[in-house]
Amino acid sequence: MTLVLRDAAVNLRGMPLTRPLIRPFSVSVQPGEILTIMGPSGSGKSALLSWIGGDLPGAMQGAGEVLLNGVNVIGVPPERRRIGRLFQDDYLFPHMTVGENLLFAIPAARREVRLEMMQQALADAGLDGYADRAPQTLSGGQRARVALMRTLLSGPAAVLLDEPFSRLDQDLRSTIRSFTSDHIRDRQVPAILVTHDRADVPPGGRVLAISAQGDMHHV
Repeated sequence: MTLVLRDAAVNLRGMPLTRPLIRPFSVSVQPGEILTIMGPSGSGKSALLSWIGGDLPGAMQGAGEVLLNGVNVIGVPPERRRIGRLFQDDYLFPHMTVGENLLFAIPAARREVRLEMMQQALADAGLDGYADRAPQTLSGGQRARVALMRTLLSGPAAVLLDEPFSRLDQDLRSTIRSFTSDHIRDRQVPAILVTHDRADVPPGGRVLAISAQGDMHHV
């Protein structure tokens, strides 16, 4: 699956189109690649992800196309776009166990198949035996791994990463960065990461920066 943004732009609703937050740009993200977008606070990074995901706030507007394997999903409801999201907070459901959080994301299938997928995800995350644990009992790094596996279990066509490492301490960030990069590459899912921290960029990964004028350029 390839993610393509074509003539993508973001602006505050009512502002002149000659002064957008993000001027029109086009980019293609390949399967298993994490494209990083950087820029100062207020430059429109998170708004761009919201436009791609289909939940841009009403005070803002986007333009252009979001193509998943050649199909433009603009106008498609967010829940049908098959675009996964990770945020600064993990948003695990506190009233569910770790296993139930993972099962929630798995598409309909026979119970034994879904349970096997859940157990495999825990094993992949190094959390064998944690299915019955409450999310509140996990460390920050464990919660981050569960959140990523829950996103991937939903079978997304693309993943959007909105500063998901920013609340982790410095030592843990390196581990979770690698964990996230490895699993996105292994599952061949295209991903876009927005961050303020250059250290979040995967080794050899491409970076687009938003200038003060709203232009996107490679750095």
